[in-house]
Amino acid sequence: MEENIKKTIALGVVLWTLAFVILRRVFCKYSFNFSNRLVSTVHATLAVTLASLSVQDWKCPLCPMASTSSPEQMQTLAVSLSYLIYDIVCCLFEERISVDNTIHHLVGIIGISAGLYYKKCGSEMVGALWVTEMSSPFLHLRELLKEMGYRDTAINLAADILFAAIFTVARMVGGPYITYVTLSAENPPMIKAMGLGLQLVSAFWFLKIVRMIKYKLKKTTTTKHGIKHASKLE
Repeated sequence: MEENIKKTIALGVVLWTLAFVILRRVFCKYSFNFSNRLVSTVHATLAVTLASLSVQDWKCPLCPMASTSSPEQMQTLAVSLSYLIYDIVCCLFEERISVDNTIHHLVGIIGISAGLYYKKCGSEMVGALWVTEMSSPFLHLRELLKEMGYRDTAINLAADILFAAIFTVARMVGGPYITYVTLSAENPPMIKAMGLGLQLVSAFWFLKIVRMIKYKLKKTTTTKHGIKHASKLE
């Protein structure tokens, strides 16, 4: 791994941590998780932006496949690796540790580290980063709204549906294609394994999201019927 990439990772961990400390002071009346989600939202937005800027040819975003990573792709992956390192440590301080989220982080850390070590598969890995982080701001928005007092409101339901829709298209349409391309090309076995692992985690989360949306829609429908029935009785 190149020295400048190591410096980017180290500096990134420091900056993400500093951002969390500042946000924790600014939003001190909210929870630990609230500030961490704000940092995560910043990372997701930055990751999608950097990934978009590092695409070499938008006519074929994943081209050239199984090729040497460009400097822009290496820096993009280094920034996200620094965030994942920060976040997996930060999550250890939360009251409840999410097993599936921890696995997702470990798969991401190992996969990106392998990509930076081999200096290969930059196009595929940046593409994977793009689709995995596309829905993240909306994931965090729905939780931030709940803590701000907007649980079970129309705006929170809209955030839930928007997150579910973007996640489904990005991870269950774009994700499998990128996984197929990564497995088909001449990439190192470690990168292939981590790409497959990431898609399996996405599929597991997709099933949870489907159940969540079904519950939310059923709850909303039940509430509306209850209000109408109460109005008739009055």
